[in-house]
Amino acid sequence: MITNVLVANRGEIARRVFATCRRMGIATTAVYSDADAQSPHVGEADAAIRLPGNTPAETYLRSELIIAAAHAAGADAIHPGYGFLSENAEFARAVQEAGLVWIGPPVAAIEQMGSKVESKKMMDAAGVPVLKELDPAEVTPDLLPVLIKASAGGGGRGMRVVRDVAELAGQIEAAQREAQSAFGDPTVFCERYLETGRHIEVQVMSDRFGTTWAVGERECSIQRRHQKVVEEAPSPLVEKIDGMRDRLFEAARLAAGAIGYEGAGTVEFLADEKGDFFFLEMNTRLQVEHPVTEQTTGLDLVRLQLQVAAGLPLPQAQPAQRGHSIEVRLYAEDPAQDWQPQSGPVHHIEIPFTAGEFTVLNEAGVRLDSGVADGSQVGVFYDPMLAKVISYADTRAEAAHLLATALRRAKIHGLVVNRDLLVRVLEHPAFLAGDTDTAFFATHGLENLSAPLVSAADERLSVVAGALADAAANAARSRIGGRFPSGWRNLASQPQIKSYESRTSGTHDVRYRFTRNGIQVEGFDGLELLELSPEKVVLGVPGARGTVRRQFEVARYGDLVCVDSPLGPVAVRRLPRFTDPADHVAAGSLLAPMPGSVIRLGAAVGDHVQQGQPILWLEAMKMEHTITAPATGILTALNVTAGQQVEVGAILAVVDDESAAAAAESNQE
Repeated sequence: MITNVLVANRGEIARRVFATCRRMGIATTAVYSDADAQSPHVGEADAAIRLPGNTPAETYLRSELIIAAAHAAGADAIHPGYGFLSENAEFARAVQEAGLVWIGPPVAAIEQMGSKVESKKMMDAAGVPVLKELDPAEVTPDLLPVLIKASAGGGGRGMRVVRDVAELAGQIEAAQREAQSAFGDPTVFCERYLETGRHIEVQVMSDRFGTTWAVGERECSIQRRHQKVVEEAPSPLVEKIDGMRDRLFEAARLAAGAIGYEGAGTVEFLADEKGDFFFLEMNTRLQVEHPVTEQTTGLDLVRLQLQVAAGLPLPQAQPAQRGHSIEVRLYAEDPAQDWQPQSGPVHHIEIPFTAGEFTVLNEAGVRLDSGVADGSQVGVFYDPMLAKVISYADTRAEAAHLLATALRRAKIHGLVVNRDLLVRVLEHPAFLAGDTDTAFFATHGLENLSAPLVSAADERLSVVAGALADAAANAARSRIGGRFPSGWRNLASQPQIKSYESRTSGTHDVRYRFTRNGIQVEGFDGLELLELSPEKVVLGVPGARGTVRRQFEVARYGDLVCVDSPLGPVAVRRLPRFTDPADHVAAGSLLAPMPGSVIRLGAAVGDHVQQGQPILWLEAMKMEHTITAPATGILTALNVTAGQQVEVGAILAVVDDESAAAAAESNQE
């Protein structure tokens, strides 16, 4: 029997495994980096062992530290989760040699599938259709575009699409650096890139007695930077093509059988609209998107992993599929700004309609698998995924509507997230019709899909509610005990003014006056104040058919004001009445969009640069981010060097237009 499981991972997947272990009466052990010391997964484990350092290379990729932690805590098994060392054959071998149970497939299977280059050759020999590997030295313009992929991992790391032969060598080097940082292996390979396609994968589960289940398929076609964003089961494409599911399942079982597979794994395919498909890779681990398969089968895949690892056979009867499930990945990122990752505090996160966390739902509802909680800090060392939000319902349309509504009404305070994009995808006519492919964002326009959910008029009304709540908060702190709101006068006075900055719509100046006859707000004739407190504002909003009662909930975190209502979420920054001239940032300054490490420079002071030209590259959250010139001009200042750590908002460089640069040089002379 397995009695104590160490999860060699962090965040959401660690919490997911711990949840099943608790239901099975199995003790749990966590490992954590210094950056993760306050992470929820640490507090939920029965024991936790520190891995000194912050980066993956210092911590979660150190197999010897993880095995030592297992021995120190008395764990007798290790679950690798996904990412990090989950598909590292040497780690699996070391775990077994240390006398511990490896909750995963045989070492040989990991080795055979761990190299995407060799695995394709093996699947090709077994009769599974594949896309052929290309030799980068032989790539010609007629073979473009090509896709560079990391051999040892996935999740979009180490991936590049190349459309110009002249860029191939540089992109291979960049992919190798990312692959080394994320997986400890810089090996990459090339293949033809299909601009559009359907990403279909099959969940397999095998025991050591020769039984292999093809549990169900998932569709994961909506992706950004080759990383999945929306996943669902069953696949809309497979549902409409007769016989495709049987062919997929047969190919997946063939792939698993060819390597003597055991445990949970996923065979991934790229399919076209006709139902033809090609093998991409086999992930010898649990997938991020496994909850949609759990929801549509009723299985706990982690429980099955533990049972198979303990030497138990799979049940004789494979479960039938039921209903529909959709999962979205809630990321701390800004899709409208080239998917720029975010870092900072999660002040509050609340997803409505949540019927369970890390557990299979047996009736319609929302499941939440989250790696963060109120007060969590999102750093720069790891993937910026906050949570997976999963809906389950009898039909696909109901599952999409339920999930979109839950996300619209979710309270997520403190960070910019991709919530608006997710809702717009779930409500898009093409998605609802099942017309999705890997080019979904390009086809339907990222600018439109990432636009704010809240209209300009509704945002303005929400900001007014926030300003009135701020006034109530100020009054509550005043020496007169809060009997009168700020700005109250016996006689008419000038309006009170509060200013707020919106990330998407600029400055809002709210001018209001409290009178004997109620509230007066410039630009809102007839607005009624029905209820007021620092946390809650109820307004009567005049409309064509009468007054509509609107309720707003308001939360404050320093100068951040978050207003939630059925109109949608609004977050603004309270502006000070007076600004410090020292806070002014010169035009042409390049600010660090996130904390990170400068990995290389692309220009030097005095260089003439073009708008969009790379000036430097930052590494954050296991990805490279290019910082480009905001305009054509002269690079007049470069404030960083390669290897330097920078904080968000730091001035990295300054690009002046040629006339300004010439004037500055003349003044110095």
